[in-house]
Amino acid sequence: MRYLQTFNRRLRQIREAGHLSREDVARMCGVDEARVSSWEASDTRRRSYPGVAELLDVCIHTETPLESLVDLEDSADNGQLELPGLAFSNSDDLGVALAELEKELSRVQLSEEELELLRRFRKTSGENRRMILQILGR
Repeated sequence: MRYLQTFNRRLRQIREAGHLSREDVARMCGVDEARVSSWEASDTRRRSYPGVAELLDVCIHTETPLESLVDLEDSADNGQLELPGLAFSNSDDLGVALAELEKELSRVQLSEEELELLRRFRKTSGENRRMILQILGR
């Protein structure tokens, strides 16, 4: 979690500055309050980290730039995040790279039925989400 070493402190500062409770942040991110507590944990053994979706939810709902939440101080980074697994092209030709990106995006694009299921899942209560995940064996 190279980019999230100080995330716990930064999240707490943003939350307190915005007069937000952990429950407020949990609601923003669609997680339970215990998860937000673990994101802010001082003890690294008890700390967990948000996924990309939750991280973006925090940024959007608190109007906080991503750079304010993640650690980009390493000068070798040149301000760029390395996101393993997101490379889609080895080509230096922009046209080829864009075509490959378009192909990758179409491969993972959700169908209308999947989008509707996702919308309904996000709108339901935390208890219903847990029940659905339990039924799915997760």
